Amino acid sequence: MAILDDLADTLAREALELAEQLDDERLIDEMAKAIGESSPTSQEAFMTAVRIRRALGRGRAVMERKRGTRALPPPEQGDPA
Repeated sequence: MAILDDLADTLAREALELAEQLDDERLIDEMAKAIGESSPTSQEAFMTAVRIRRALGRGRAVMERKRGTRALPPPEQGDPA
């Protein structure tokens, strides 16, 4: 269900940002528990979005680290590569 994924991803993005601002690693788990009490399906969509965003963030960090070691300029906006 596309709307569920969109809503879960929006909430995950906001939750990850807030958890970082508050330095609260347990915030995500607390939210997941609260969501799961009403809708296990929504909880799984939320946690999937969190895992995806965390994984992509780690991937981006590797890419940026590699870019920095080779002194490559960042790609231009709209560059298909």
